[in-house]
Amino acid sequence: MNYSAQYLIKVLKNNGFEFKRSKGSHHIYENLKTKKITVVPVHGSRDLPKGTFYSILKQAGIDKDQLK
Repeated sequence: MNYSAQYLIKVLKNNGFEFKRSKGSHHIYENLKTKKITVVPVHGSRDLPKGTFYSILKQAGIDKDQLK
């Protein structure tokens, strides 16, 4: 399983999220339809911790079974 921030951003964009702004290494994405906002920490090419990855998906309202 790929836990990179770039993969997570791709999943968010495919589910209607758009880049809103960034502050340092944290990128904020918003879904205009559902009004949900989520923050993705982008630290170069380092993978996100597994729990953080799934927590962001949960905040965004995306089921982890959709990834497969």
